[in-house]
Amino acid sequence: MPRRSTASDVTRWVEGAGGIAHRSEVLAAGFSVRLIRDAVASGGLRMVRRAWCVSAGVPGDLRAASAGGRLTCVSLARRRGWWLPDDISSKHHVHLLPHASSTGIDADIMVHWTRPLCPVARTDLQAGIEDALGHIAQCLPREDALVVWESAARTEALAPETLRAVPWPAVAARDLAGAVTGLSDSGLETLVFAPLRARGISVVQQAKVAGRFVDGLIGEALVVQVDGFAFHASSAQRTADVAHDTELRLRGYTVLRFTYRQAVHERAAVQRTLQRALAQRLHLRQ
Repeated sequence: MPRRSTASDVTRWVEGAGGIAHRSEVLAAGFSVRLIRDAVASGGLRMVRRAWCVSAGVPGDLRAASAGGRLTCVSLARRRGWWLPDDISSKHHVHLLPHASSTGIDADIMVHWTRPLCPVARTDLQAGIEDALGHIAQCLPREDALVVWESAARTEALAPETLRAVPWPAVAARDLAGAVTGLSDSGLETLVFAPLRARGISVVQQAKVAGRFVDGLIGEALVVQVDGFAFHASSAQRTADVAHDTELRLRGYTVLRFTYRQAVHERAAVQRTLQRALAQRLHLRQ
């Protein structure tokens, strides 16, 4: 005779589903309304808006979304691993339809009231990628927003022409869609190269020079490399970088390498350095 399910089984199932599940999903898994009530009564779960079964250890961003709306903007970016500037607030962002009720949503949650670009199921706690990008376009300064868009394009394998085909309702999003290249290996590269392109300076990203790809090649002979924590952390990687820099110099290239701190926190100084290099015609073969 099969064992009967218990309230603890319901709690474990919800925890296995990520700590939060729509009531309809729990019922579809074979648990009864009575068992859900028992799990809530025992303290294993709590109900949010009478629709979501939430376990004790659920992440704060999903808990915020379950209170109403869907996770979006920088909150979705953080969850999906897109690059974000260090100083981004930890405040949760949720997406609600225009005129939807915000009852139950904490006052410190940022709400984006827009019509969705992407159809989503009622049980989804996360907005569509395009909706999140649209919110980011209006929520962050343009330079930071472009970095996040480039990171999303790489992470989600979004071709620039695909983003440009979306009927973005906001001018800021249409501008970013036109600026995305899909070439930046990390958000840091966008911080360095986007200002150059804005001044009409051509940068070839991920160019193969002396047997390896470089972050950026300006003109014929100016190589720009941008170190990031995730990409240049190991001793072996650093050794390979130095060896490649040496080979580039021997072949007549000028190599400018910037650290994570410089790219993120000393942006103006980085641009001044690049301007000086261009003024000295270091991008041209001597």
